[in-house]
Amino acid sequence: MNTNEFRIIINMKKLIYSLDHVLISFPNKEKILKDKIRDTSFEVLELMKLANIKKEKVDLQENIISKISMIDFYLEFSFQKKYISERQCKNLCEELSKITKMMYGWIKNGA
Repeated sequence: MNTNEFRIIINMKKLIYSLDHVLISFPNKEKILKDKIRDTSFEVLELMKLANIKKEKVDLQENIISKISMIDFYLEFSFQKKYISERQCKNLCEELSKITKMMYGWIKNGA
């Protein structure tokens, strides 16, 4: 791991590892939902890395926020279907909320 990495990228990586641990317990019939959560989280990380190096990044940052909202919805849906526990949903959604706040700070600071 690069110690100079942007803090938001580090947090997103941690979230992906946490998601991977939770997704193991999803039923086989929910492969599409499981894949959607995993794919969207990896896409968010990829977009963060891209936005970190591009000069014009606001569109990318807004896209990241939209995708984070979708992950949040997928987790709520998973909880409603009882694929994850309330505690798991709460912890993951809190991490997503923290990342979202960091994204808004990133946009506001124009960094």
